[in-house]
Amino acid sequence: MKSKPQIENLAWGGGEKEFVLALSGDEAGAGFAETPQDQEDGWITYVEVADVDAAVERTNSLGGIIVREPFEVPGVGRNALVRDPLGALLGLSLSKHSFPVPRRQFGTEVYVGNGDKFPEAFYAELFEWQVSPKRDMECIAVLGPWGDPVALQHAATWRIGSNAAWVPSIKVASISDACFAAESMGARSASVDSNKTGEARSLIFCDPDGAPFALGVERTNTF
Repeated sequence: MKSKPQIENLAWGGGEKEFVLALSGDEAGAGFAETPQDQEDGWITYVEVADVDAAVERTNSLGGIIVREPFEVPGVGRNALVRDPLGALLGLSLSKHSFPVPRRQFGTEVYVGNGDKFPEAFYAELFEWQVSPKRDMECIAVLGPWGDPVALQHAATWRIGSNAAWVPSIKVASISDACFAAESMGARSASVDSNKTGEARSLIFCDPDGAPFALGVERTNTF
């Protein structure tokens, strides 16, 4: 068994500020850090890459924007922040910790283009991702280099004008029960086309601070 990093050794921004991990058993599901002044509050989806610096260098040539140049998070790894051509914020990471991928807590990441199409060329060149020709209700699978689903493109449109976004998907047993619980704690629907009458694959909400998140039911043999 791999040894776990001590939480007190994990730091944000070269050790200047604490980086708080949210744990569920042996899974590190999320990290919490102070939001920079020029960035909105919210969740950041990270993609694991072999070389963060090389991926950042390619981002500019592919129409993306560098939000934060590569930086070290002691005990966590090397990260960077970029935006894709539609403005969706994305983290690039080369992990240096031993926590397993949080598959019990989170489902497939969701991409909302907010009325625009998924910038397929950008992700194809950067990560070798492709959009699946098959459709599943309101979602389209985004496939990785080996044909496995790595994300979902969602057809939702935000209630308020904003960039496209990557949205974390929290695994739930029942969409309807989770919706009720989320709304009772101050969450609200994030999209104009939410439909809670059926057991949809994924529904998108905003938490009380306005950060979008998805509630998803993972299904097998879909794509």
